Formats: sequence, structure tokens, C-alpha cells
Amino acid sequence: MVQSVELVLDDTAEEHIREQWALLAAAGLPGVIRRPAADDPPKRPHITVAVAKQIWPRIDHDLEKLPFHPFPVRLGGVLVFGARRPILVRMVVPTEQLLTWQRRVYALVAPCPGVPANMHPDQWTPHVTLARRVPPPQLGEAVLAVASDRDFTATVVGIRRWDGDERRAWPVAGGR
Repeated sequence: MVQSVELVLDDTAEEHIREQWALLAAAGLPGVIRRPAADDPPKRPHITVAVAKQIWPRIDHDLEKLPFHPFPVRLGGVLVFGARRPILVRMVVPTEQLLTWQRRVYALVAPCPGVPANMHPDQWTPHVTLARRVPPPQLGEAVLAVASDRDFTATVVGIRRWDGDERRAWPVAGGR
């Protein structure tokens, strides 16, 4: 498993993405992120800004010291990552503020083991995941299920950490 640092979105944006998850689930697509059961870890729409095989505990303290203030982002069109096991995502339009936050967080996490190349600041693609492992024959149906939505503005309201080994998430800066 991996650990990550994620930007969390405001309630309105989160609900909008959850509605898209529901549309994909209603279309019968596998890999759709669903609302968790009561005993499952929280599954929330987010923008992953750093990933590593292990993020050291001292990194949480460094993240807590960052001068975080909520900031706007724009969620754009639907994209597909990969071919064999496609991932359907909603693009997050890069802005200088978003890219600056990703560079700050990456700089803290970079010394940790197992940071993938696609997290390097010049290779990172900001997005919110809608569905994983979409069967290629169903990609058109998946895109149609969510592509009618227009771009919209959201607010990044906090930073959280995710530990895939322990299957838990916790806030490190800002709200929630």
C-alpha cells in the first residue's frame, strides 16, 4: 500500500463529485468510488499532491506548520489515464497557487521512500478520481455518464494524510 497527502474540497464540490460517483454506479460501471460503509475508512473526493511507500511521522509535523489558507480551484473536463486498466478522472485546472502547494508538499515528502516519478512537480497531473479499472469497452459509457457536467469552481479547504496500510485518514492542515 501507499501513503499520501491530499487536498480536500469544500462540501459543495465534494457533493458534486459524489453525485458523479453515483451516476457512474447507476451506469453499472466497476471501479466506481462509492460511499463507504459505516466501518470503512472515509472515501472522499480529493486531489492527491504527494505519494510515497511510507511517509515519515515527522512529515505530518512539517505539514502542520505550513501556512495553509483555503484557495479556489477549477474542476474541468473528464480525462482517461491509462489503457489496460483505465482510470476516469476529473481534471483540476493547474493554477500557480495549486502548483505552488504541490511543490511545497512534494519537497517535504520527496526524501521518503517510494515516491513515484509522476508525483514530481514537472510530471504531476492534478485530478480528482471518479472510477478506477474501467473496462475499455465501457469507457464511452462512463464518459457520457459524467461529461455533460460543466466545469465548476471548488475551494480547497484543507490538507489530509492517508495511510493505506492502516486504512485511515487524518487532517494535518486547514479544515476537515
